[in-house]
Amino acid sequence: MSDIRKATTEDASRLAEILVFTKRMNYRPIFQNDPVSFGEIQVLPIALAYLEHPQSLENIWVYDDAFVKGMIHIERTQIEELYVDSFFASMGIGTQLIEFALQKKNADWLWVLEKNDKAIRFYKRRGFVLTRERAYQEGTTEYLVKMVHNKSLTGKEGSSL
Repeated sequence: MSDIRKATTEDASRLAEILVFTKRMNYRPIFQNDPVSFGEIQVLPIALAYLEHPQSLENIWVYDDAFVKGMIHIERTQIEELYVDSFFASMGIGTQLIEFALQKKNADWLWVLEKNDKAIRFYKRRGFVLTRERAYQEGTTEYLVKMVHNKSLTGKEGSSL
């Protein structure tokens, strides 16, 4: 976990780049909404938002081993966002960010798009289980499902809630 550090404003453009391209790759097939994928979601406005509101970086940590390759956003005990640049997928970066969240920040739950099978499989392999909780992704007709890490499920390890 020595490559994980708190995000700074110097990371703004790299964070924006990772967010935009990863969201396009993962969410466009689900939402099929090109005006959002290629119109609303743009690198420059996201980077500027980080620079203009540096407090928004308060709960973001990055994986940086010469340059930023991934990020995790944690609010209290919830993992809000986890993104790894697709060029560095399957290199253990996401796993290290999850371990950081679990061990250092006591973050043990998250919401994930119900149709994002790849993400659900990723989280399951790292000890998260699906609960029965569902909610609409704001502004869409797609569902989010809640996942909780099995370390927080006393006596229910590996089960579905």
